[in-house]
Amino acid sequence: MQPLPELPCDAFKQKIDHHIKTAVPLVVRGLVEQWPAVLQAKTSQTGYRDLIARQASSKPLTAFSIAAEHEGRIFYNDRYEGFNFSRVQLTLQAALAQFDALAQQPRPDTLYIGSTNVDHWLPEFGKANVLNLDLPSPTISLWMSNHSVVAPHFDFPNNLACVISGTRQFTLFPPDQLPNLYVGPLDLTPAGQPISLVNLRRPDLKRFPRFKIAQAQGFTALLGPGDAILIPSMWWHQVEAIGELNTLINYWFRDPASADHHGPPLAALQHAMLAFKDLEPNQKRAWQTLLDYYVFNQDPARFDHIPKAARGILNPIDQTLGQTIRSTIRRLLR
Repeated sequence: MQPLPELPCDAFKQKIDHHIKTAVPLVVRGLVEQWPAVLQAKTSQTGYRDLIARQASSKPLTAFSIAAEHEGRIFYNDRYEGFNFSRVQLTLQAALAQFDALAQQPRPDTLYIGSTNVDHWLPEFGKANVLNLDLPSPTISLWMSNHSVVAPHFDFPNNLACVISGTRQFTLFPPDQLPNLYVGPLDLTPAGQPISLVNLRRPDLKRFPRFKIAQAQGFTALLGPGDAILIPSMWWHQVEAIGELNTLINYWFRDPASADHHGPPLAALQHAMLAFKDLEPNQKRAWQTLLDYYVFNQDPARFDHIPKAARGILNPIDQTLGQTIRSTIRRLLR
Protein backbone atom coordinates (compact mmCIF):
# COMPACT_ATOMS: atom_id res chain seq x y z
CA MET A 1 0.00 0.00 0.00
CA GLN A 2 1.09 3.55 -0.75
CA PRO A 3 0.29 6.67 1.32
CA LEU A 4 -2.37 8.87 -0.23
CA PRO A 5 -1.18 12.23 -1.59
CA GLU A 6 -1.83 15.12 0.79
CA LEU A 7 -2.55 18.76 0.12
CA PRO A 8 -2.63 21.77 2.44
CA CYS A 9 -6.08 23.12 3.11
CA ASP A 10 -5.56 26.50 1.41
CA ALA A 11 -4.06 24.95 -1.74
CA PHE A 12 -7.04 22.61 -2.04
CA LYS A 13 -9.56 25.45 -1.68
CA GLN A 14 -7.79 27.56 -4.32
CA LYS A 15 -7.95 24.86 -7.01
CA ILE A 16 -10.81 22.63 -5.91
CA ASP A 17 -12.29 22.34 -9.42
CA HIS A 18 -8.93 21.20 -10.77
CA HIS A 19 -8.51 18.57 -8.08
CA ILE A 20 -12.02 17.22 -8.66
CA LYS A 21 -11.52 16.96 -12.42
CA THR A 22 -8.18 15.17 -12.15
CA ALA A 23 -10.05 12.27 -10.43
CA VAL A 24 -7.11 11.54 -8.12
CA PRO A 25 -7.81 10.90 -4.42
CA LEU A 26 -6.11 13.09 -1.86
CA VAL A 27 -6.14 13.97 1.82
CA VAL A 28 -6.79 17.54 2.94
CA ARG A 29 -5.49 18.04 6.46
CA GLY A 30 -7.46 20.40 8.67
CA LEU A 31 -10.17 21.24 6.13
CA VAL A 32 -12.87 21.48 8.83
CA GLU A 33 -10.69 21.81 11.94
CA GLN A 34 -12.41 25.08 12.90
CA TRP A 35 -15.90 23.62 12.90
CA PRO A 36 -17.49 24.01 16.36
CA ALA A 37 -18.32 20.29 16.38
CA VAL A 38 -14.70 19.35 15.67
CA LEU A 39 -13.35 21.75 18.31
CA GLN A 40 -15.76 20.27 20.85
CA ALA A 41 -14.85 16.69 19.89
CA LYS A 42 -11.16 17.48 20.40
CA THR A 43 -11.85 19.11 23.77
CA SER A 44 -14.29 16.68 25.39
CA GLN A 45 -16.03 13.54 24.18
CA THR A 46 -18.78 14.09 26.76
CA GLY A 47 -19.27 17.67 25.61
CA TYR A 48 -19.33 16.55 21.98
CA ARG A 49 -21.89 13.83 22.68
CA ASP A 50 -24.08 16.35 24.52
CA LEU A 51 -23.77 18.80 21.62
CA ILE A 52 -24.98 16.21 19.10
CA ALA A 53 -27.78 15.11 21.44
CA ARG A 54 -29.06 18.69 21.71
CA GLN A 55 -29.06 19.14 17.93
CA ALA A 56 -30.55 15.74 17.06
CA SER A 57 -34.05 15.19 15.78
CA SER A 58 -36.27 12.83 17.77
CA LYS A 59 -37.20 10.93 14.62
CA PRO A 60 -36.12 7.25 14.59
CA LEU A 61 -33.40 6.10 12.21
CA THR A 62 -32.04 2.72 11.12
CA ALA A 63 -28.75 1.42 12.50
CA PHE A 64 -26.83 -1.84 12.19
CA SER A 65 -26.03 -3.91 15.28
CA ILE A 66 -23.04 -6.27 14.88
CA ALA A 67 -21.85 -8.83 17.42
CA ALA A 68 -18.35 -8.32 18.84
CA GLU A 69 -17.06 -11.52 17.25
CA HIS A 70 -17.22 -9.85 13.80
CA GLU A 71 -14.82 -7.06 14.89
CA GLY A 72 -17.04 -4.37 13.40
CA ARG A 73 -16.90 -5.79 9.87
CA ILE A 74 -20.19 -5.23 8.03
CA PHE A 75 -20.44 -8.35 5.92
CA TYR A 76 -22.35 -11.45 4.87
CA ASN A 77 -23.26 -14.42 7.03
CA ASP A 78 -21.37 -17.69 6.57
CA ARG A 79 -23.67 -18.93 3.77
CA TYR A 80 -23.80 -15.62 1.88
CA GLU A 81 -27.61 -15.73 2.01
CA GLY A 82 -27.91 -12.79 4.41
CA PHE A 83 -25.76 -10.57 6.58
CA ASN A 84 -23.87 -10.65 9.88
CA PHE A 85 -25.80 -7.74 11.37
CA SER A 86 -29.35 -6.91 12.42
CA ARG A 87 -31.19 -3.67 11.72
CA VAL A 88 -32.51 -1.69 14.67
CA GLN A 89 -34.70 1.40 14.89
CA LEU A 90 -33.74 4.05 17.44
CA THR A 91 -33.37 7.79 17.82
CA LEU A 92 -30.01 9.49 17.56
CA GLN A 93 -30.20 10.37 21.26
CA ALA A 94 -30.74 6.68 22.10
CA ALA A 95 -27.81 5.74 19.85
CA LEU A 96 -25.54 8.17 21.70
CA ALA A 97 -26.54 6.59 25.02
CA GLN A 98 -25.80 3.16 23.55
CA PHE A 99 -22.35 4.30 22.39
CA ASP A 100 -21.72 5.36 25.99
CA ALA A 101 -22.72 1.93 27.28
CA LEU A 102 -20.63 0.11 24.67
CA ALA A 103 -17.57 2.13 25.67
CA GLN A 104 -17.71 0.51 29.12
CA GLN A 105 -17.47 -3.02 27.72
CA PRO A 106 -14.08 -4.76 27.26
CA ARG A 107 -15.18 -6.34 23.96
CA PRO A 108 -18.11 -4.27 22.71
CA ASP A 109 -20.56 -4.98 19.96
CA THR A 110 -20.71 -2.48 17.10
CA LEU A 111 -23.48 0.03 16.56
CA TYR A 112 -23.26 1.54 13.07
CA ILE A 113 -25.25 4.45 11.65
CA GLY A 114 -24.60 4.96 7.94
CA SER A 115 -25.66 7.41 5.22
CA THR A 116 -28.12 9.37 7.39
CA ASN A 117 -29.33 12.69 6.01
CA VAL A 118 -27.84 15.50 8.10
CA ASP A 119 -30.54 18.08 7.34
CA HIS A 120 -33.25 15.61 8.40
CA TRP A 121 -31.72 14.17 11.58
CA LEU A 122 -29.31 16.96 12.61
CA PRO A 123 -31.04 20.08 11.29
CA GLU A 124 -28.94 22.51 13.33
CA PHE A 125 -25.59 20.90 12.57
CA GLY A 126 -25.22 22.31 9.06
CA LYS A 127 -25.99 25.84 10.21
CA ALA A 128 -23.14 25.83 12.71
CA ASN A 129 -20.64 23.75 10.72
CA VAL A 130 -20.34 25.24 7.23
CA LEU A 131 -18.01 23.77 4.59
CA ASN A 132 -17.58 26.99 2.55
CA LEU A 133 -16.77 25.14 -0.65
CA ASP A 134 -18.68 25.44 -3.91
CA LEU A 135 -19.81 21.85 -4.43
CA PRO A 136 -22.66 21.23 -6.91
CA SER A 137 -25.86 20.26 -5.04
CA PRO A 138 -24.19 18.00 -2.48
CA THR A 139 -25.99 15.30 -0.53
CA ILE A 140 -24.78 15.64 3.07
CA SER A 141 -24.76 12.50 5.22
CA LEU A 142 -23.86 11.46 8.75
CA TRP A 143 -21.91 8.28 9.59
CA MET A 144 -21.45 7.28 13.22
CA SER A 145 -20.20 4.19 15.03
CA ASN A 146 -17.97 3.04 17.85
CA HIS A 147 -15.79 0.80 15.65
CA SER A 148 -16.73 -0.48 12.22
CA VAL A 149 -15.27 -1.69 8.94
CA VAL A 150 -17.08 -0.99 5.67
CA ALA A 151 -15.60 -3.31 3.02
CA PRO A 152 -14.16 -1.95 -0.25
CA HIS A 153 -16.96 -0.59 -2.45
CA PHE A 154 -17.42 2.21 -4.95
CA ASP A 155 -19.80 5.17 -5.15
CA PHE A 156 -20.88 6.83 -8.36
CA PRO A 157 -20.77 10.43 -7.04
CA ASN A 158 -17.57 12.15 -5.99
CA ASN A 159 -17.14 12.06 -2.22
CA LEU A 160 -15.64 14.62 0.13
CA ALA A 161 -15.59 13.01 3.59
CA CYS A 162 -14.75 14.96 6.76
CA VAL A 163 -13.84 13.36 10.08
CA ILE A 164 -15.51 15.04 13.08
CA SER A 165 -14.60 12.72 15.96
CA GLY A 166 -12.48 9.60 16.33
CA THR A 167 -10.09 8.26 13.70
CA ARG A 168 -10.80 6.88 10.22
CA GLN A 169 -8.55 4.57 8.23
CA PHE A 170 -9.19 4.77 4.48
CA THR A 171 -7.91 2.22 1.98
CA LEU A 172 -8.43 3.03 -1.71
CA PHE A 173 -8.02 1.14 -4.98
CA PRO A 174 -8.27 2.52 -8.54
CA PRO A 175 -11.32 1.46 -10.58
CA ASP A 176 -9.20 -0.78 -12.80
CA GLN A 177 -8.48 -3.06 -9.82
CA LEU A 178 -11.98 -4.55 -10.00
CA PRO A 179 -10.73 -7.99 -11.24
CA ASN A 180 -8.34 -8.22 -8.28
CA LEU A 181 -10.79 -7.30 -5.51
CA TYR A 182 -13.03 -10.39 -5.73
CA VAL A 183 -16.28 -8.47 -5.57
CA GLY A 184 -19.37 -10.23 -4.22
CA PRO A 185 -22.97 -10.33 -5.45
CA LEU A 186 -24.50 -7.38 -7.28
CA ASP A 187 -28.05 -8.02 -6.10
CA LEU A 188 -27.44 -8.93 -2.44
CA THR A 189 -25.36 -6.23 -0.79
CA PRO A 190 -25.07 -5.00 2.81
CA ALA A 191 -25.94 -1.39 1.98
CA GLY A 192 -26.67 -1.08 -1.74
CA GLN A 193 -23.23 -1.23 -3.34
CA PRO A 194 -21.31 -4.43 -4.22
CA ILE A 195 -18.38 -5.07 -1.89
CA SER A 196 -15.05 -6.88 -1.99
CA LEU A 197 -15.07 -10.25 -0.22
CA VAL A 198 -11.43 -9.85 0.86
CA ASN A 199 -10.84 -9.15 4.53
CA LEU A 200 -8.18 -6.43 4.28
CA ARG A 201 -7.08 -6.98 7.87
CA ARG A 202 -6.24 -10.63 7.17
CA PRO A 203 -6.34 -11.24 3.40
CA ASP A 204 -6.59 -14.91 2.45
CA LEU A 205 -4.18 -14.95 -0.50
CA LYS A 206 -4.82 -18.64 -1.17
CA ARG A 207 -8.50 -17.93 -1.79
CA PHE A 208 -7.90 -14.48 -3.32
CA PRO A 209 -4.43 -14.64 -4.93
CA ARG A 210 -4.90 -11.67 -7.30
CA PHE A 211 -5.48 -9.38 -4.33
CA LYS A 212 -1.68 -9.06 -4.14
CA ILE A 213 -1.91 -7.00 -7.34
CA ALA A 214 -4.56 -4.74 -5.83
CA GLN A 215 -2.44 -4.29 -2.70
CA ALA A 216 0.45 -3.02 -4.79
CA GLN A 217 -1.86 -0.46 -6.44
CA GLY A 218 -3.68 0.54 -3.23
CA PHE A 219 -3.47 3.69 -1.14
CA THR A 220 -4.04 4.24 2.54
CA ALA A 221 -4.50 7.21 4.88
CA LEU A 222 -5.28 7.76 8.55
CA LEU A 223 -7.47 10.78 9.27
CA GLY A 224 -8.23 12.52 12.55
CA PRO A 225 -10.80 15.14 13.58
CA GLY A 226 -10.84 18.05 11.13
CA ASP A 227 -9.19 16.13 8.29
CA ALA A 228 -10.92 15.37 4.98
CA ILE A 229 -10.45 13.05 2.02
CA LEU A 230 -11.53 13.49 -1.59
CA ILE A 231 -12.57 10.14 -3.09
CA PRO A 232 -13.22 10.39 -6.83
CA SER A 233 -16.18 8.71 -8.48
CA MET A 234 -15.84 4.92 -8.90
CA TRP A 235 -12.73 4.50 -6.72
CA TRP A 236 -13.00 1.45 -4.46
CA HIS A 237 -12.61 2.36 -0.79
CA GLN A 238 -12.71 0.64 2.58
CA VAL A 239 -13.49 2.81 5.61
CA GLU A 240 -12.57 1.73 9.13
CA ALA A 241 -13.87 3.76 12.07
CA ILE A 242 -11.78 3.72 15.25
CA GLY A 243 -12.86 5.13 18.59
CA GLU A 244 -15.64 5.03 21.17
CA LEU A 245 -17.70 7.59 19.22
CA ASN A 246 -16.59 8.06 15.63
CA THR A 247 -18.37 10.59 13.43
CA LEU A 248 -17.94 11.46 9.78
CA ILE A 249 -19.85 13.93 7.59
CA ASN A 250 -19.61 13.38 3.85
CA TYR A 251 -20.64 15.31 0.77
CA TRP A 252 -21.62 13.36 -2.34
CA PHE A 253 -21.74 15.49 -5.46
CA ARG A 254 -21.97 15.12 -9.24
CA ASP A 255 -21.62 17.26 -12.33
CA PRO A 256 -24.56 19.69 -12.02
CA ALA A 257 -25.22 19.42 -15.75
CA SER A 258 -25.99 15.71 -15.48
CA ALA A 259 -27.03 14.90 -11.94
CA ASP A 260 -30.78 15.36 -12.31
CA HIS A 261 -31.66 13.68 -15.58
CA HIS A 262 -29.12 10.92 -16.15
CA GLY A 263 -30.05 7.41 -15.11
CA PRO A 264 -28.44 5.30 -12.34
CA PRO A 265 -25.44 3.47 -13.86
CA LEU A 266 -25.70 0.47 -11.52
CA ALA A 267 -29.26 -0.14 -12.73
CA ALA A 268 -27.98 0.07 -16.32
CA LEU A 269 -25.31 -2.51 -15.47
CA GLN A 270 -27.95 -4.94 -14.21
CA HIS A 271 -30.09 -4.34 -17.31
CA ALA A 272 -27.00 -4.93 -19.48
CA MET A 273 -26.47 -8.26 -17.74
CA LEU A 274 -30.07 -9.19 -18.49
CA ALA A 275 -29.62 -8.26 -22.14
CA PHE A 276 -26.05 -9.36 -22.94
CA LYS A 277 -24.58 -11.77 -20.40
CA ASP A 278 -25.85 -15.03 -21.94
CA LEU A 279 -25.48 -14.14 -25.62
CA GLU A 280 -23.25 -16.15 -27.93
CA PRO A 281 -19.59 -14.94 -27.97
CA ASN A 282 -19.84 -13.46 -31.47
CA GLN A 283 -22.97 -11.55 -30.46
CA LYS A 284 -21.26 -10.26 -27.33
CA ARG A 285 -18.35 -8.97 -29.42
CA ALA A 286 -20.75 -7.22 -31.79
CA TRP A 287 -22.65 -5.57 -28.95
CA GLN A 288 -19.39 -4.60 -27.27
CA THR A 289 -18.48 -2.74 -30.47
CA LEU A 290 -21.87 -1.00 -30.47
CA LEU A 291 -21.58 0.01 -26.81
CA ASP A 292 -18.03 1.27 -27.30
CA TYR A 293 -19.15 3.33 -30.27
CA TYR A 294 -22.40 4.77 -28.92
CA VAL A 295 -21.67 5.03 -25.19
CA PHE A 296 -17.97 5.01 -24.33
CA ASN A 297 -16.39 6.64 -27.40
CA GLN A 298 -15.19 10.13 -26.47
CA ASP A 299 -14.89 11.48 -30.04
CA PRO A 300 -17.40 14.37 -30.25
CA ALA A 301 -17.34 14.26 -34.07
CA ARG A 302 -18.50 10.67 -34.46
CA PHE A 303 -22.09 11.74 -35.26
CA ASP A 304 -21.24 14.70 -37.51
CA HIS A 305 -22.56 12.81 -40.54
CA ILE A 306 -26.10 12.95 -39.10
CA PRO A 307 -28.01 16.26 -39.21
CA LYS A 308 -28.28 17.56 -35.66
CA ALA A 309 -32.07 17.73 -35.79
CA ALA A 310 -32.19 14.03 -36.68
CA ARG A 311 -29.80 12.73 -34.04
CA GLY A 312 -32.45 12.03 -31.38
CA ILE A 313 -30.90 10.32 -28.38
CA LEU A 314 -27.46 10.75 -29.93
CA ASN A 315 -27.66 14.42 -28.94
CA PRO A 316 -26.35 15.51 -25.51
CA ILE A 317 -28.89 14.40 -22.90
CA ASP A 318 -30.84 17.20 -21.26
CA GLN A 319 -33.86 16.91 -18.95
CA THR A 320 -36.38 16.58 -21.80
CA LEU A 321 -34.35 13.98 -23.66
CA GLY A 322 -33.75 12.10 -20.40
CA GLN A 323 -37.51 11.85 -19.85
CA THR A 324 -37.99 10.63 -23.42
CA ILE A 325 -35.39 7.89 -22.97
CA ARG A 326 -36.97 6.80 -19.68
CA SER A 327 -40.36 6.52 -21.38
CA THR A 328 -38.87 4.47 -24.20
CA ILE A 329 -37.15 2.12 -21.74
CA ARG A 330 -40.37 1.59 -19.79
CA ARG A 331 -42.22 0.78 -23.03
CA LEU A 332 -39.50 -1.63 -24.21
CA LEU A 333 -39.39 -3.42 -20.84
CA ARG A 334 -43.12 -4.09 -21.06
